[in-house]
Amino acid sequence: MAWNLPDELSNVIVTGKSGAGKQPRIEVLVDEFDLEQLSTGNIFRKYLGKFDNFDYDDNLDEFWDGEDFIPDNEIAEKLGTEDESVILGMKAKYFVEQGLFVPDRITNQLFKSYFEERGCSGQVLDGYPRTLSQSKFLLELVEEKDTAIDFVVWVENSDDLIIERTTKRRICPECDKVYHLKYDPPTEDNKCKECDVEVIQRSDDTEGKIRSRLQEFKDKTIPALKYLKEKGIPIAKVPGHLEEFTPENVKRSVMEEIEKLY
Repeated sequence: MAWNLPDELSNVIVTGKSGAGKQPRIEVLVDEFDLEQLSTGNIFRKYLGKFDNFDYDDNLDEFWDGEDFIPDNEIAEKLGTEDESVILGMKAKYFVEQGLFVPDRITNQLFKSYFEERGCSGQVLDGYPRTLSQSKFLLELVEEKDTAIDFVVWVENSDDLIIERTTKRRICPECDKVYHLKYDPPTEDNKCKECDVEVIQRSDDTEGKIRSRLQEFKDKTIPALKYLKEKGIPIAKVPGHLEEFTPENVKRSVMEEIEKLY
């Protein structure tokens, strides 16, 4: 089917509650518009990995003055490197190893560095922006880099369906293959079909933690989306739950809603 859509896009945001079904919709955008997926999870893994591989064993408190990090030139001197990736990784590590959320200003720095590496274009932003301040930062950044956010794809799903689906999700600890006890179960003895290793439930896939993430989306991400809409970024709402879940139906549900924007 021919869609009345532009041949090229600058950047697209995909958002939705945790467990809403974003990944299959991201894959549609990647395939149809020749985009890359830019995930905040990958961003954090990259920069934390950069710092971990740097093999710095001293206490990170020496980089904190009680209210903020010391200047970057002093950090570079103490670390013995001016590699921005290592410095950014240290800043993220400081919060992660204390079990704290990485604040927006650090997340924004990590995102900007990664986004610039990819040329500030041709990206599906997955997991960013999640807050109002991140939305503001993003729009300032794309203006500075002379690029754009074409639209937002908001994957909608009900809390009850998300809880039912996510609590039944299982992961292979060996190959990371994802199973679902109802829709795509592992073997009868609860093992991965590829590795023959017993699958597990992720620690953050319990009902209590899922409800906490759902509330965080309402409290933090919806205001961010409202801001983007106020600034003229179109939003296409696509269903995260389909009565018949097939690749063709997923693609159609996404493309039809995007087409309405044009």
